[in-house]
Order: sequence, then C-alpha cells, then structure tokens
Amino acid sequence: MESKQKEEIFRLFDEKPSSGLGFLDFPDDKPLPPPPCREVLSSEVSSNVQYTVEPVNVGGLTLFKGRVSTEEVFSLANSDLVPGKYEGGLKLWEGSLDLITALSSEMQDGKLSFTGKRVLELGCGHGLPGIFACLKGAAAVHFQDFNAEVLQCLTIPNVTANIEKNTEYLAAPHAEVGPTKIETRFFSGDWGEVHQLLSPVFTSEDDEAKSCGYDVILMAETVYSISTLPNLYKLVKKCISIPHGVVYMAAKKHYFGVGGGSRRFLSLVEKDGTMASSLVAEVADGSSNVREVWKLHIK
Repeated sequence: MESKQKEEIFRLFDEKPSSGLGFLDFPDDKPLPPPPCREVLSSEVSSNVQYTVEPVNVGGLTLFKGRVSTEEVFSLANSDLVPGKYEGGLKLWEGSLDLITALSSEMQDGKLSFTGKRVLELGCGHGLPGIFACLKGAAAVHFQDFNAEVLQCLTIPNVTANIEKNTEYLAAPHAEVGPTKIETRFFSGDWGEVHQLLSPVFTSEDDEAKSCGYDVILMAETVYSISTLPNLYKLVKKCISIPHGVVYMAAKKHYFGVGGGSRRFLSLVEKDGTMASSLVAEVADGSSNVREVWKLHIK
C-alpha cells in the first residue's frame, strides 16, 4: 500500500521540462480568460464522474483522497495543467502532504492550534490540508480552486468522505478538536478576482474589519508560475486576519521550466515589507527537488 501511495503522489515541475508535461506542449497562444468566480455549493457535487476513494496516512491521521479522471472531467488526457483551463487540481501533489506533516509538527510543538479558527486553503485541489484543519477543530474552512469542476468532482466529495469516515475521531474528547459542526464553503476562480467572494475578507482599515480575516491560510504548490505570484500575494494580504493571522506555504524551492518557487515568492514578500517569513521544514529526500514549508505573518 505504501509503495502504491507514493506512486500516486505527483511532483510538480520537478525536473527540467520535456514533452509530456501537458501544458508545456500546449500551443503558445494568448492565455485563455479565467473562468468566472463563483461559490460552488456542496449540493453541486458531480454525479457524472466516477469517484473512488483511498486512504492516505499523514500527520498522524488516516485521510481519504479521491481519484477521478482528468479526461472525464476536462477532456484532457495525460495533462498536468493547461493555463487558463485546468490548473492541476485533480492530482495530489506532494507539497500537500509536506504541508500537513508540518502543520502536525507545529501543533505538537504548541505553535499552532486550529480550534475555533477560520481557515482558507488556496489552490486546494484535493483539499487535504484544509480537511486536516477540519479534523483538528477549525470552526470554518473555506476551499478555493481555480476550477469549479475540481471542487464539484473532487474537493467536495473528499471533504464529505473525510468527515463521514472520521466521525468517531471528531467526537472524541481530544483537546485540540473543537465542535463537530464545521462550516465548509467552496469558491472557484482566479486569484486576481476571487477575493470578491471570499468571506471573511476585509476592505477597510477599522479594527472590526481587520478582525474578520482568516486566522490561518494554507497553500501547497501554488507558487510555480511567476505570472500569478503578485495576484496570489495580494489575495493573501486581503484575506489574512490582522494582526494575528498566519500563512503556511508548502512549495518547491524552484520549479524548473516555469521560473516560480518558494524563494521567488518570498522575494516578493520581502520587497513588499508587510509580512515576515520563517522556514518551518525542508524536505530533501534525494528523490526530487528540495521542498520547503514556510510560515508568514504580518509584521
């Protein structure tokens, strides 16, 4: 099971690009316009796509991840992503598991608690980090992905499966676990526009508005494309609770062929000067590019 699990976890732009990464073979046309931003309701889960579920052991929990066909959902065969159409959300990227492992470690060290917190996972795909927050007592977890189809076919079923299969765990008297009634909401759209829908988002400078941001923002493998980094960082600043909100970001140090990476994003953060960053974990297992988990907060 363990070897099978490892085979099904994908590495995003881990090596120098070659033909076979779907989007790199895509014609160099003008980028497609992003899909409209909207809230996707839990009732909109797709019944037209085959969904199967399998366990993943991470962060001291057995989580459950779905499997759906990219060809069924997007009519794309063997493609990691196609800019403007599909951003890879149907695959479980290894950064998601790195992030959960780091979150679990932060909790064990007393540096993080999800109890009663409002959490946002950006670029969620499978949504496992956000699901981890659900199971650790978060009051509300909002999931955002570029594609509504990913939320309908994968994220929402994953959230449902994990909450149903972990009912006993949620009901147990763990100190870190909060109420079993968790608010989960799902939003699709581009990072440059989706802030209009995300709640809570503050737009003014008064204390009441500041207090309504997200306490914890999670993101894994979101910083691979240089062109999207400014909008992603702006969105984080619009959504984070001030002054105590935190961001946990899992990413490769560099993404070959596309120019992004954790260090490229952090250079943007440093230049802006609003947030401070610290390295939480580094994964250099010899099987892939160096991966990192960073923590960011308002200075």
